[in-house]
Amino acid sequence: MLYDVRLEMSYDYDAPVHGGRHLVRVAPITIPGVQRIVASSLSFVPRPERISTFNDFFGNLATEIAYVEPHDSLLIRLSARVHVEELAPPIDLSPTIAGLHREISGLWSVAAGSPHHFLAASPRVALDPAITAYARAAIGAAPSVLAAVTTLCLAVHRDFTYDTKATKVSTAPAEAFALRRGVCQDFAHIMIAGLRGLGIPSGYVSGFLRTNPPEGKPRLEGADAMHAWVRAWCGQDMGWVEFDPTNAILTGPDHIAIGHGRDYADVSPIVGVLKTHGSHEAKQSVDVLRIQ
Repeated sequence: MLYDVRLEMSYDYDAPVHGGRHLVRVAPITIPGVQRIVASSLSFVPRPERISTFNDFFGNLATEIAYVEPHDSLLIRLSARVHVEELAPPIDLSPTIAGLHREISGLWSVAAGSPHHFLAASPRVALDPAITAYARAAIGAAPSVLAAVTTLCLAVHRDFTYDTKATKVSTAPAEAFALRRGVCQDFAHIMIAGLRGLGIPSGYVSGFLRTNPPEGKPRLEGADAMHAWVRAWCGQDMGWVEFDPTNAILTGPDHIAIGHGRDYADVSPIVGVLKTHGSHEAKQSVDVLRIQ
């Protein structure tokens, strides 16, 4: 399927800002066999004095911008055309959880896609006993890793309420877990914490959802903004499989990936420093339209 993606992120500052340096990760990436970037452009208003791009450790496209002159607003625009493959659901070739642990112990690679990077606590996801206990109860006697991850995905969707006002971007997984409410970032972090507590490598995926669903299909939660979901390592025969706990589905052609990481901190849309006083107002809009 072919999509046009449009993103606008704007920041209006109460007072002029100086010396701004930002790292921006909003552009989709090419993933062989999954999605291909046909065209992509990223622009900034005002134009930065310095701009450079690079691929980070996990292969995500990062753009570094720096400002010297003062400014009272920042506008980021992304325009991209992306081809996404429509893949069949995977056949379950995953081992048991005990078998997965044996496979991991025999792996020596520390490349970006190695499961070893996705087992321990990370900057935004702690290993929480309460979340681990919830995950263990949810999966029960699941016969395979894929079955266990699928069951937990469905449980998070069933037990947590999508509520855009319940949490903030800085909300910890334990807090969202206690509230039983949140948004896609919270659901992804909770599911990641639960899987890691069981010894299943899992990571965070940042991306977009198709805004307009096919005729007769329900509109997916989170389609008005950047979205987040989970990928889990299901053994050497299956590798990484992606799940969307916000919508209780395996990811498919409606999902367009920006990047992968251990948690939100590795793929946050923008992070940086600047000098100013007062606060700011942030807005974001996303359109993902299928090209007929």
